Amino acid sequence: METPNIMHLPPYHQSVADKRWSAEQSWEWHNARPWLVGCNFQPSNAVNQLEMWQPETFDEAAIDRELGWLAGLGMNTMRVFLHDLLWTQDAQGFLSRIDRFLEISARHGISPLLVLFDSCWHPFPRLGKQREPEPGVHNSFWVQSPGREILARPGAFETLEGYVTGVVGHFQDDQRIIGWDVWNEPDNESPWYIPRELGDAKPEIVFPLIARAFDWVRSVHPIQPLTSGVWRFDAGGACREHPIARFMLEASDILSFHIYLPPGQTVDVVGYLRSYDRPLWCTEYLARTIGNTLEDTLPLFHRHKIGAFNWGGVTGRTQTLFPWESWREPILSDPDLWFHDLLRPDGTPFRESEAVLFRTLTGRS
Repeated sequence: METPNIMHLPPYHQSVADKRWSAEQSWEWHNARPWLVGCNFQPSNAVNQLEMWQPETFDEAAIDRELGWLAGLGMNTMRVFLHDLLWTQDAQGFLSRIDRFLEISARHGISPLLVLFDSCWHPFPRLGKQREPEPGVHNSFWVQSPGREILARPGAFETLEGYVTGVVGHFQDDQRIIGWDVWNEPDNESPWYIPRELGDAKPEIVFPLIARAFDWVRSVHPIQPLTSGVWRFDAGGACREHPIARFMLEASDILSFHIYLPPGQTVDVVGYLRSYDRPLWCTEYLARTIGNTLEDTLPLFHRHKIGAFNWGGVTGRTQTLFPWESWREPILSDPDLWFHDLLRPDGTPFRESEAVLFRTLTGRS
């Protein structure tokens, strides 16, 4: 199919995009591996990225147990969020804990996709003891990386080069890692905050920063592919033609996307992105209450060998069984239909039929 028309990027951003893998290299890498299927992993006893990784709350036993349950569904990958403050706090300790996480993952046949930056939810991350979840609220204390203080002063972003090159450089040739997700939803304006923390200026602020982040990752020559997922789509499945989306599509080795739309619209998005003729990963999906289900979505991804990472493994302190609307009005009893997540805290599935679907498509049945 013909490649969609891409508007020319500014020179600096275009120079970053020009450094990505060729399409041939991406397909060679993709074709040498099995279908990737997993979830966005956060241990059930951690409210956010900081609680997962800080030394006082890094829980190897919980990680091992829950990765084992998810591997039992046939999962062979996980998308896992890091945080820049953890590097500032204790760089060597952070690297050691990542290494330990990779050891546990490898024991279960899981190769993680690691996320470096994230523009979603609370804009003021703080180290130390994390706040308790707000009852009935979806992902009530997830935190951005970097936080507002850095995003509001773009010159301060340069201080994070050491974080990126330090983490990626340490694991640059580590076969246990499937790839680097450079920035999660960089232009997400966190609409649940009134007023939005950076207003309409956020896309303009973040655009040059994500380009620098890609360049920093490239500078240490990792063997793993790079990606950053597009997440806004117009009618017919086209990606919104704004600069950050165009850049992410032009800079990523493997194209990735997030989809929380009903089946027909998901098919349109997949059709649009497949026209770029590169391997695809869907790094977020599953929103049952708005019609984005495993039954409709997972077979589509399997058919086209699109890497599939649903949001949520074992339900817990992130409380993503509740819908996004709970940010406006908390839901104080467990919903009959979960929004995200797959397993209960004891490892049993929310729906046995979903577990059967995973095992069938991954050959575990």
